[in-house]
Amino acid sequence: MKQGIIFDMDGTLWDSAEQVAASWTLALHQCGYADAVVTKEDMYRTMGRTMDKIAEMLFPFTQGKEREDLLATCCAVENDYLREHGGKLYPGLRQTMETLQKAGYHLYIVSNCQSGYIEAFLDYFSFHDLFEDILCFGDNGKPKGENIRLLYEKNHLDTAVYVGDIQGDYDATMQAGLPFIHAAYGFGQIDHPVEKIDALMDLPEVMKKMG
Repeated sequence: MKQGIIFDMDGTLWDSAEQVAASWTLALHQCGYADAVVTKEDMYRTMGRTMDKIAEMLFPFTQGKEREDLLATCCAVENDYLREHGGKLYPGLRQTMETLQKAGYHLYIVSNCQSGYIEAFLDYFSFHDLFEDILCFGDNGKPKGENIRLLYEKNHLDTAVYVGDIQGDYDATMQAGLPFIHAAYGFGQIDHPVEKIDALMDLPEVMKKMG
């Protein structure tokens, strides 16, 4: 039986809000918006949304192609910035993933981010050996629930769970028809009773309990 664990990124594997905010401010200045600033708090309040929705929230002074071009620049600068500077990992990530691999689990990432974001994470921390496949909104424009299901089917999984930190992650997992584990150390609360972990390192024991 092929068992998978599919992870969200922000608030589950790492916190890159400070670095992303710095990179977007840099991109805004490069594009001529000299007085515009994106803060870490801006990033937190947009967590979990697709990139087009984030641009709508953060760049109300733009519209149409101007907004699309600005977002494209922000994403490109962000990916390069993260590949160079990284973000803040949650404790014990590599140890936890290696423990799960040894227990026979296959590990994946599905996120609402732009293309290149997950790759920057994997490149900076040399984590390519931990995760077998990735999929994101930027790859195909599809919502997270659909992408969870697509990755599940593509990798011929018999069972899988999704680990995420916000209500939108739970909702997407329910749409995909999979069990959900709440990363309660992340950015959000879940409106339903679910399995949870208070630290990433708790996950192997919770997986044992879930069978």
